[in-house]
Amino acid sequence: MPEADVPPAPEGGRPSAGRSRGRRARKDRAGYLFLLPWFIGMLFTVVPFFASLYLAFTDYNLLNDPKWIGLENFTAMFQDPVLLKSLKVTFVYTFVSVPLSLAAALGVAMILNKGIRALPVYRAVFYLPSLLGASVAVVLLWRYVFGLDGIVNAFLGWFGVPAIAWTSDPDYALTTLIILHIWTFGSPMVIFLAGLRQIPVMYYEAAAVDGASRWRRFRSITLPLLSPIIFFNLIQSLIASFQTFTQGFVMNDGGGGPANSTLFYNLYLYQQGFNQFHMGYASAMAWTLLVIIAAFTALTFFSAKYWVNYDN
Repeated sequence: MPEADVPPAPEGGRPSAGRSRGRRARKDRAGYLFLLPWFIGMLFTVVPFFASLYLAFTDYNLLNDPKWIGLENFTAMFQDPVLLKSLKVTFVYTFVSVPLSLAAALGVAMILNKGIRALPVYRAVFYLPSLLGASVAVVLLWRYVFGLDGIVNAFLGWFGVPAIAWTSDPDYALTTLIILHIWTFGSPMVIFLAGLRQIPVMYYEAAAVDGASRWRRFRSITLPLLSPIIFFNLIQSLIASFQTFTQGFVMNDGGGGPANSTLFYNLYLYQQGFNQFHMGYASAMAWTLLVIIAAFTALTFFSAKYWVNYDN
């Protein structure tokens, strides 16, 4: 019986197990070398992270050694009317500006998705405010725009509306910052636009043949297929809004005025830690904010199963 043909062994033979392990070790070392900057950066994050957790249970003023006081900082927070006011301001700002900003972003994205000319130019123009919205220069410009002699009052004056002290009136100061947040819808808009480009056109064509109105097509096709993108933008916007600081700090020179109407939670945290040197109390506030953000994020994830559609 003829012997079965056996393919010749590759030149040099099969690499030994020792050589394979050596090659794998070199690859691992290269990977760890590329990760080294991240590990070094983590040291500057993890150490303050756990240090603030310890300081949250102490009386610490940056000058003397921390003194352990247990839960006193957390119990004092519930008796601090200014802190409760800052929470209210932050909640109003977040739950008004985030839905309006996402609605504006989706609306503009749908307009840009119609295939208009010079789309990259329009996309860049609408995206630019999101890059500059939290900058000091833009907030200063915003304060001028809504000043007594600003553009907004000049425009309203054409219709006989008397000038309003937008930034110095407690009834309107927060509204100006909400409008600023809505104006910076560029980042979610770009993400919405990318999501709209992934929806097959044949779905809309089939619905149009069946006589579905534009609103019905939007409600039955666009929203369900875009729901994962809406969910992502919602999470990102919620977290960012709860951490708002620069707008309130610059608009009224770091005081949160008038009458604490723009005193965001992060701004009050800054005042306690770096103006009054109550660093232990500020650390407790920081961890409370972490819990608040985590709670709303978890609630959003829990609700996702009722309205987010991941089917292709």
